[in-house]
This record gives sequence, C-alpha cells and structure tokens, in this order.
Amino acid sequence: MATAPVKTSRKEPVWDVVVIGGGPAGMMAAGRAAERGAKVLLLEKNETLGKKLLITGGGRCNVTNAEQNARKLLEKFKDSNKYLFSAFSKWSVKETLDFFNGRGMETKVEALQRVFPTSDRAQSVWNVLVEYMKEGKVTVRSNSEVIGFEHENTGEENLTENNKAASGKITAVKIAVVGKTKTIVKGKQFILATGGKSHPETGSTGQGFEWLKEMGHTIIEQDAALVPIALKDEWPKHLQGITIKDVKISLFQNNVKQHTAAPAGGTTKGRILFTHFGVSGPTILNMSRDISELLKYGEVVISLDLLPELDYGKLNLKLQEILKEHTNKKFRNSLSELVPSAIVPVIVGLSKIDPETWCHSVTRGQRLALVQLMKAIPLNVKGLLGVNKAVITSGGVKLGEIDFKTMRSRLYPNLFLIGDILHIDRPSGGYSLQLCWTTGFVAGDSVSL
Repeated sequence: MATAPVKTSRKEPVWDVVVIGGGPAGMMAAGRAAERGAKVLLLEKNETLGKKLLITGGGRCNVTNAEQNARKLLEKFKDSNKYLFSAFSKWSVKETLDFFNGRGMETKVEALQRVFPTSDRAQSVWNVLVEYMKEGKVTVRSNSEVIGFEHENTGEENLTENNKAASGKITAVKIAVVGKTKTIVKGKQFILATGGKSHPETGSTGQGFEWLKEMGHTIIEQDAALVPIALKDEWPKHLQGITIKDVKISLFQNNVKQHTAAPAGGTTKGRILFTHFGVSGPTILNMSRDISELLKYGEVVISLDLLPELDYGKLNLKLQEILKEHTNKKFRNSLSELVPSAIVPVIVGLSKIDPETWCHSVTRGQRLALVQLMKAIPLNVKGLLGVNKAVITSGGVKLGEIDFKTMRSRLYPNLFLIGDILHIDRPSGGYSLQLCWTTGFVAGDSVSL
C-alpha cells in the first residue's frame, strides 16, 4: 500500500477510483476495486485508517452475525431489506467469513450469533483489510480532509418522488491536506464512505450528507439509533462495569407494559451492562429506539427480571428453601445462590430488609416483596446519551436514489454510496459491519475498468 506525496493539481493523475473515507466500508471497496485492476486512491481525514473500527465492540470488533440464511439476516434490517437483497446475494455472511478466515484471521461465534476474531482484537480485522489493500497497490493519503466535490450537471434530469435518474457527473474532489495547501484530486469514479455521525471523535461528522444534499440527493435526518441509556437512579453506578447475562427486560410507561418492536411484545432477553451513567449492552442498545419514542409521551421504566426461568411461585419456594438452609446466616450473605454475587449488595439495599437480619427472621411479607423485586427491578430512564455516544445513527441517503445492484447513485452514475452513509436501520449484533462489507465489496466490484 503506497503512500503518495501531495501533488499540485497540474501534476495530479486522474485516478480510476477515488475512495473517500478509510473506515471498514471504504477499505473493503478500495481493496476490491484494486484487486480488479483499478488504479485506486483512498483519502482519509485522520492520521490512520479505521479509527472507529478499532474501537467497535469495545475493541473486540463484532465482525458479522453468523446467520447465513440471507432472508432471515435481512429481516433484521426491517424496511430496508427489499433494497438490500441484490447486494447481499453477491456478498453476505459466508463471503465475509471466507474473506477473513482465508486471510488467516480465525473467528468465533458468541451469544446472539455474534462473530468475533478469536484474538478478541479489532486490530486483527484492521490488519486483514490493510494487507488486502497492499496487495492491490491502493494508494492511501491520510491527513487529507475532503471539503467538497466538483461536479457538472448534464441537464438530463428525470426526478420523481420515489426515483431520481442521472443528473450529473463528479469530476473531482477538493481536499485540504494537513500542513499543505488545498488541492484538487481528479477521478473517473468516486466511492463515498464517510459514515454517519456516531463517534464524531473518530472523524464521522456527517460532512458527506451536506455534500450530497447540495448535489440534489435526499437526506433523511440523522438521529441516534443504537445508544446507551442514562438513568435517574444512583445505585446502578455502584455496578459500573458489571454485566448480567440472561436478564428479561421489559419497558413500562404509566405502569403499563409497552408493546414495542422488541420480541415478545416489548420484552426481550439478553445481557445488560451497567455503566457510570446507566445501562448499555447489545440488548439495551437494540431497545433504545423504542425507549426514545416512548420518552416523547412521558417517563419510561426499564424492568429487569433477574430470574426469568423461575416464575413468581417457583422463585418464592426457592427463596424459602435458601432462607431455611441458611437459617443462622445473616440475610446479606444468603442470596449469592440466586443472583451474581456482585449485585447481591444492591438487591439487599433495594429490598429495604436490614442486612444484619438473621435469615430465620425474614418475614413472609419481606420474602414476597423480595420475590417481586427480583422479578421486576425498576430502572428509571433519564434519557438517551445522544448521537455522539451512539453505536450507529439512523438517517442518511434515501434508498430509492441508489442502485443496490452496484451501489451507484442514480443521480451521478460515477458516484457510489456505501456503509453508514445509507439510511438503513439495523440492530446491534454484527449487522452494521456486515452492511459495510457487503456494500463496500459490491461498489468495488462494480466500478468500470
């Protein structure tokens, strides 16, 4: 992978393909286009490539989801699935796994079919992509911030509500190189992979949307899609960093269970991660859109059932057995058989039973209240953390303006749009990166040679 010096616009070559954005989608697109023989330049505003990729999944990188049935996989993309089928028929989960495994990166499948590198390091994914680009002799220019497109209109416009036909051609991009003067980079084809607005500290500031809007594309307003939840309660802060598995999570408003997009009519089961501000983790992230909508109408309570495998009656009997077995123990030392020891002090505190009470002295009323608590611990929602803390953002280019067989813009035939620049909602669990691999590959595979 060559590193090119900054050249003046007079000496600048005309590239076969110019890729804007060195994230996962951009690197995949650049690698595939170069593999096919194109002369490729990748422009990255940061000093290094894949800055957001390296922090995804807590630095472990959820590469994809192991669901290899394309139709089942695409159901997770909701209303976008009708657009995505042609792209995913060319490159989906199997191709992604073959790509990374075939280049020496072993993978493993964890809960919810999430696929991670066995190294548990996002760096492993980064290494494969960079090596892929090196093989194709992709030229990379870091510290090169694109500040706009140069384009010309053909006058051949055919715009309708649901379809926009070719109306122009991109001729070049304007870039500002750190420590250098602004210059022009000319190309025959351009692939835009600048991402959404999540984690702006990694360079995803939404600039691409502004350029596309000015050029006539319809942009659906960006909003946080998968985002952690802030709580009013203080006690979750004491569990910072603790993850609890197999918790049943429900949403309530005005003491009424809310039927949302989550499985089982508003109730879902999975992991919950406690943080210094509230809660996170894949299950919570996937419910954040519903929580955001409910907050428009009033206060929201997240209810946690710590023992979903036991109904109220069975849990009551189990608790009776434990208190009887530990009759001469203090109450505070009796619950670790039921719940993880890390959260026992919290349960004891919320129960309002004196921790020093002997187990044989716990009353029937206290025991029944404890059962109720462990089946429905309330978390009072304060709000969502916002776009800057979102895993992904919703919104982006209107899908009807893209040919998904090639990822080509319907307005500009030599412009391809990929990754988070697209208006595609998806859950946590490997779906976002699979979208990057698929759209990036299809774009790189579709450029003209």
